[in-house]
Amino acid sequence: MAAKWQEAAPVVRVLPFFAVAVAALLLLSPAAVVSARKVGETCAADRNCDAGLHCETCVADGNVRPRCTRVTPVDPQTKARDLPFNRYAWLTTHNSFARLGTRSRTGTAIATAWNQQDTITDQLNNGVRGLMLDMYDFRNDIWLCHSFGGACQNFTAFVKTQIPSEIPMDFGEHDLTPKRVPAVEVLGEIERFLARNPSEVVTVFVEDYVESPMGLTRVLNASGLTKYMFPAWRMPKSGGDWPRLSDMVRDNHRLLFFTSKSAKEAAEGIPYEWRYVVENQYGTKGMIKGRCPNRAESAAMNDLSRSLVLVNYFRDLPNFPVACKDNSAELLDMLTTCHDLSADRWANFIAVDFYKRSDRGGAAEATDKANGGLICGCGSISACSGNGTCTPARHGGTPKGIFNTTSGATALMRPPATLQWQQLIILVPSTLAALLLSL
Repeated sequence: MAAKWQEAAPVVRVLPFFAVAVAALLLLSPAAVVSARKVGETCAADRNCDAGLHCETCVADGNVRPRCTRVTPVDPQTKARDLPFNRYAWLTTHNSFARLGTRSRTGTAIATAWNQQDTITDQLNNGVRGLMLDMYDFRNDIWLCHSFGGACQNFTAFVKTQIPSEIPMDFGEHDLTPKRVPAVEVLGEIERFLARNPSEVVTVFVEDYVESPMGLTRVLNASGLTKYMFPAWRMPKSGGDWPRLSDMVRDNHRLLFFTSKSAKEAAEGIPYEWRYVVENQYGTKGMIKGRCPNRAESAAMNDLSRSLVLVNYFRDLPNFPVACKDNSAELLDMLTTCHDLSADRWANFIAVDFYKRSDRGGAAEATDKANGGLICGCGSISACSGNGTCTPARHGGTPKGIFNTTSGATALMRPPATLQWQQLIILVPSTLAALLLSL
């Protein structure tokens, strides 16, 4: 028995080294070699791409191979925290609640348009800070819904935002807080995000079809969002700068919640959007090259009595395959056009469908461009230095590790993935041979 063990001993001693070699082969497989890829580089799955990117194909723009594309803008607070709120730009999602593939909570299949790919929580985690929500009275509650025939229907209703009707409520004459409140779905997601991220500010634009008395107030109280609301009385009424972002965070006024109904500012204290914001035409008519007309409810885009600028860039009917093209060079062009026609003001909110879709930099790049102009006068926020000036070497540049494709110098230093794999095939057998000879 001992003799047999001695004969097998060299093989046994080799096994650990062989296991290490096999592990190296697995870890350095082609899928791993192409991980941490930059914007524009080919990929097979999201895991191949760097942080803040995902793997996307944009056939509409002529790209048939999946490439790493941007999702997350650069956080402007990493460059400046003490500027007025109107000196920042925020990525905004149109119909944020209308998620691709969602079924209605009524139990009916959705037979209306979808506008986004992921949940509101995912959107917020990916750097979205502006949300557009359509609210309707429906089934004795308030729902997020698309309109059909001017009303919410079973097949256009997405989720409830109000207190379920089967839960008894006891409101005092002036106390609008329900005594028993279940979890409120979508607005509850926003509340949880704000609670977990105490330095973040979120803006909600409500397309408001709620007629029930104090309906928005009740839903805000039920969700726990009231404590975060930036009060209307603090908003500049005749233009000029908003409070500093750092002061809003300090005071916990981290939710801007706008309604499209002017009467609700006096009745419920909820600010009327177009008293504070200029907004361009939404839909296909707002996508005409070289033009940036205001929507009917808004003052002219160059009206300086409103301090915030909202730029929409999405179609009348959302188009998932084409959104990647819309959210690329065309979006950047429209951003510049609207800047020029808005008294040289960059957009504070950039609203798109399918914000994750692009051919490379997408809506995240557009947001960075606006922040560069607002914060330091640079072509991109990546070029802003800590003192509010442009870094000459990176003027108009891109965020390292997130936004830019691999530099030429780095590309020269690193062999292509195929060559790396060939080198590995040569390296491992030679290593094993050396180990065997040493036994």
